Amino acid sequence: MALIVALGAFLMTLAGGWTAQRVTDRRHLVLGLAGGLMLGVVGLDLLPEALHAAGREVFGVPLALLLFVAGFLVAHVVERLLAVRQAAHGGSNGAGHGHDHGGRVPQVGLTAAAAMVGHSLADGVALGVAFQVGGGMGVAVALAVITHDFADGFNTYTLTRLYGNARRKALMMLFADAAAPVVGAASTGLFTLPEEPLGAYLGFFGGVLLYLAAAEILPEAHHRHPALSTLMCTVGGVAGIWLVVGLAD
Repeated sequence: MALIVALGAFLMTLAGGWTAQRVTDRRHLVLGLAGGLMLGVVGLDLLPEALHAAGREVFGVPLALLLFVAGFLVAHVVERLLAVRQAAHGGSNGAGHGHDHGGRVPQVGLTAAAAMVGHSLADGVALGVAFQVGGGMGVAVALAVITHDFADGFNTYTLTRLYGNARRKALMMLFADAAAPVVGAASTGLFTLPEEPLGAYLGFFGGVLLYLAAAEILPEAHHRHPALSTLMCTVGGVAGIWLVVGLAD
């Protein structure tokens, strides 16, 4: 049953990526929605799950929150280092690739998309474990994973393209993200992932996503189109994830 649900998540991820592709003429709305979806995923889904799974404290602070802050800082440091390196090699001068995308470094987009793939893999593992537990747990997690993976596909494609990567690479990352829940669900027949390491990963990944949403995607969405419609897309993205989380509970 877990694999059947994972196949549904595969299709929903592709649907999210397809949607992101088709609305390029409304790029500011796409980015506004993506920022809201990412903010909702981090604050309403990832962080609570991470705090629950990795509940122990380190020097008075929950481990998940420490790794959340670490993820934010690592994303910031990596992006700055890559940007400095690109500038040193003349990558952001003239009409070059970096200039067309505001000095953004394609590797950052690929790294973020790879993190999304890792998150989808964890979704698949959670799905497989939930069906092993039995009862209503499997149904609840299945609903959350399937609906949540639409946002994952949307964000994976948007992030990859936002940082100047070719459409081919964005599609490769999208297909990898779509396949990840299937692989994760299948893997639970071979091993069980301990709860605390999973929570630690989710905390770190949440920090990375928050940085990308707050420092990159939302400012870009409002840079040339500071419209109310863009803001409403962001609010709608958060509300959509809230709805998904509420239905899953």
